[in-house]
Amino acid sequence: MSTPLASPDRAPAGDRAQGLGAAARRLVPPGLLFALPFLVLFALFMVWPLVQGAWMSLTDTSLSAHDPSFVGLDNYAEALGDAGMWQAVGNTVWFTVVSTVPLVAVALGMALLVHTGLPGQWVWRLAFFAPYLLPVGVIGLLWGWLYQPDLGLYNHLLQAMGLDGFAWLSDKDVALYAVVIATLWWTVGFNFLLFLAALQAVPDHLYEAAALDGAGAWRRLWHVTLPQLRRMTGVVTVLQILASLKVFDQVYLLTKGGPDGSTRPVVEYLYDMGFTGYRLGYASAISYVFFALVVLVSAAQFAAFRRREK
Repeated sequence: MSTPLASPDRAPAGDRAQGLGAAARRLVPPGLLFALPFLVLFALFMVWPLVQGAWMSLTDTSLSAHDPSFVGLDNYAEALGDAGMWQAVGNTVWFTVVSTVPLVAVALGMALLVHTGLPGQWVWRLAFFAPYLLPVGVIGLLWGWLYQPDLGLYNHLLQAMGLDGFAWLSDKDVALYAVVIATLWWTVGFNFLLFLAALQAVPDHLYEAAALDGAGAWRRLWHVTLPQLRRMTGVVTVLQILASLKVFDQVYLLTKGGPDGSTRPVVEYLYDMGFTGYRLGYASAISYVFFALVVLVSAAQFAAFRRREK
């Protein structure tokens, strides 16, 4: 029995399958398949909440009402005229200014001390970084006791030196700075690690060349070490500013925004509006106003760093 010959115009089945596979790979890059799980989760937990929050900011959504109505830009107009919101913005900006400088400078000093070869380096590294590992609940409890007016350690030390103690968390002129001190002790370890890693990446031949030129320790610090840390200093500064702008946990645990709203940041204000005042739509509008301010600050920072690098 004779076998039918294949038509010269028809490609074998294996070749057709390979051609379809190549076409599919051209349409769907292989890398996209590996990134697909991340993209799905990113869209589900990041993009969709952003879209939903933006829509909610245009409505009068409330926890006490089930049928929200569209109000357009009324929430944004109210937010821009809200004195309480601008007070919270001012508190947040001032906290960022007051906390960022020591959190960068102290972290750099700690990294330089460890990098110079102090005895027992692992002890210093552990001591500097360990507070960063503590949960915020522990920080609130610990520093709440330290700041106690009658039994707190700080007032006890001041009284031992013949000085008057402070109402650390109930005096509106002192409370914000008390939160800054607690934040400095708690989070400086992360910046310390970043600076220490950057110091260890500085090439040794730069120090050797500077020593051959007769440069002492201070000249090597100013003319070799600090210039080599310029990029890392910029990164740490940007990260710290963004972290300080989002402050909430330690403020809420230590002062709950008081006294008289003198320590209440923007995040706590929108939390109060949304979950205490039940105005989710208005709280969403405040969050997007604050988001716009953060984007502007970040853009200004990156523009400034780019000009410095040029």
